[in-house]
Amino acid sequence: MIIVMEENAPDSAIERVIRRVEAAGLRTHLSKGIERTIIGCIGDERIISQIPFAAMPFVEKVLPVLSPFKIASRAFHPDDSVVEVGGVRIGGGALTLMAGPCAVEDAESLLASAKGVREAGAQILRGGAFKPRTSPYDFQGLGEEGLKLLSETGKALGMPTITEVRTLAHVPVAEKYADILQVGARNMQNFDLLREVGRTRKPVMLKRGMANTAHELLMAAEYILAEGNSAVMLCERGIRTFETSTRFTLDVSAIPVVKQSSHLPVIVDPSHAAGKASLVSALARAGVAAGADGVIVEVHASPENALCDGQQALTPAEFAGLAAELKAIHGILREKHGTPGGARAAERSAEARW
Repeated sequence: MIIVMEENAPDSAIERVIRRVEAAGLRTHLSKGIERTIIGCIGDERIISQIPFAAMPFVEKVLPVLSPFKIASRAFHPDDSVVEVGGVRIGGGALTLMAGPCAVEDAESLLASAKGVREAGAQILRGGAFKPRTSPYDFQGLGEEGLKLLSETGKALGMPTITEVRTLAHVPVAEKYADILQVGARNMQNFDLLREVGRTRKPVMLKRGMANTAHELLMAAEYILAEGNSAVMLCERGIRTFETSTRFTLDVSAIPVVKQSSHLPVIVDPSHAAGKASLVSALARAGVAAGADGVIVEVHASPENALCDGQQALTPAEFAGLAAELKAIHGILREKHGTPGGARAAERSAEARW
């Protein structure tokens, strides 16, 4: 349930309502928008329904939240959320470019790739240290040593870093070195892991599972948010379908679908969806045109020598060309709509639900 305060309601009135909710044994989630403040009530709504909040001063209305995901819902937070890390804004109208090698292999190749993507305009450096591979005989990553190299390179170039965690044991280790923790597609419904990253307060990027719906993705995000970590972004990376010409099928429609339902930033991963370097740019362009807040792209200084997913990695020069195209598409959308593609429709959808 949400309690919508009147426009320009004083802080004292807002605090009074929050105290009343919490006195009933429920949790609150405060969302201050441009025009209104919304208080989300988390807990047994049967208790809330017995309290006459509508009669309290400066309360405009009290509405149920029909969605099973509460904190991730636009009803709780009508404005787009912005995740800030190391001076980089993700969401809220910005276009964020994350790029780097699939796996950290050694200091030299990582630095070469990182310099290339930074020069092309990437703001965040990606690199895997714990690699979930289909075959147990494939390169599994360098572990903590890889995290150290990623951290050192990111700091040297002034770039925040993102890396994947696969198990509960990985979380405290990665937390020491990385700026953003990534939960991969295979772990989207590893609920213990979701709770653990939610307790870190590190920004988290949650990838959609290869056989999961957009609704299930938002429910998974709710696990992280429910632990108090509001710095969550979602990632569409392709789902398993009958199509075999690509590694996965990029569900472009999921971007506006999620944005209509949720305020969380949405990132697109065209590399894992395509599985082929020649298709990555087209999918990335489609994602940004559909309203994605950013992309995460695999880039390697020498893809033919990569120890992991070299077939889908762009060279720094190819990424530079792609980055320029994505910025141009994003600029057109901002000029035409004022907000990224899908965001204005999401605002109308949220207002309609009110």
